[in-house]
Amino acid sequence: MYKLLRSFLFLFDAEKVHYFSMDALKFFCRISLVKGLIAKNYTPTSAPATKIFGLQFKNPVGLGAGFDKNAKYLHELEALGFGFVEIGTVTPVPQAGNDTPRLFRLPKDKALINRMGFNNDGIEIVVERLKEWNIKAAANNGQRLIIGGNIGKNKVTPNEDAWKDYGSCFTALHEHVDYFVVNVSSPNTPGLRELQEKDSLAKILQNLQQLNKATKKPKPILLKIAPDLTIGQIDDVVDLALEINLDGLVATNTTINRSSLITDEKTLESIGAGGLSGKPVEKQSTDIIGYINKRTNGRLPIIASGGIFNGTDAQKKMAAGASLVQVWTGFIYQGPSIVKNICKLIK
Repeated sequence: MYKLLRSFLFLFDAEKVHYFSMDALKFFCRISLVKGLIAKNYTPTSAPATKIFGLQFKNPVGLGAGFDKNAKYLHELEALGFGFVEIGTVTPVPQAGNDTPRLFRLPKDKALINRMGFNNDGIEIVVERLKEWNIKAAANNGQRLIIGGNIGKNKVTPNEDAWKDYGSCFTALHEHVDYFVVNVSSPNTPGLRELQEKDSLAKILQNLQQLNKATKKPKPILLKIAPDLTIGQIDDVVDLALEINLDGLVATNTTINRSSLITDEKTLESIGAGGLSGKPVEKQSTDIIGYINKRTNGRLPIIASGGIFNGTDAQKKMAAGASLVQVWTGFIYQGPSIVKNICKLIK
């Protein structure tokens, strides 16, 4: 059924279809009976609960950042069975992102290319939505959805001041999310990946750790890394993470590598720059997870992201050392049953 619907939806602009589909789901979920039927059909019945970072996840399958940038669809995504959802990337000030079109499908490769550019409503509006979400979630007697806050810097903020943007997002979101992910690895904001260098990264993360320690209830802080880092750069990130007691890593973001794609060169040239996600990044991501896990003897928890389409893919990530998994492109290609199907294999 979903394959038929997907073939129709894929006829239209990818970003417009994304919002159309989620707005349609939101509309139907306003009817409590319909929302209940959706939840009954897609929520895993025997999901393995996972406790990590001091948080209890009702299942280990989450939705990666970039899907619900502005915390608009949390109730709907919870009905689809996700154990956690990472909102964002959120920046201090609203920004429109890059020019459209900026999201492209590569069906032959089961992949996407995006150059969104941290388009989001800004921290103030997102915080208001999270306040409403948390009030409703508190009234629910069941185990609630875990929310992660993925934070970044505004495009106009120079790199030397990036730490201030990350700090202001962290402070504003702190009461309203369960954990944080620092995003310095998107390829779609000019110069952002330069912040993955050890000195720049240390300034951002050390400031966040200081802010965190000053709160009544410190929250887990993770770093999202690019799959295009060299071994030396990965070693620097790992050393820094261990040195400042970072809670974990998200591995990995999208890649700028275009090798081994089936999609023809002419199509790729017409699409242009952007981060590649989906099946082409699966092995690269898994290899990095395995390397980090081995190098740290499992001391640094990892959320796996990259090319997860089914339970077998998730099992590979966990065998490499991941504690949790995130889907994004796989959700687009596999449809709303993806969480339930993954959980069947990772009991």
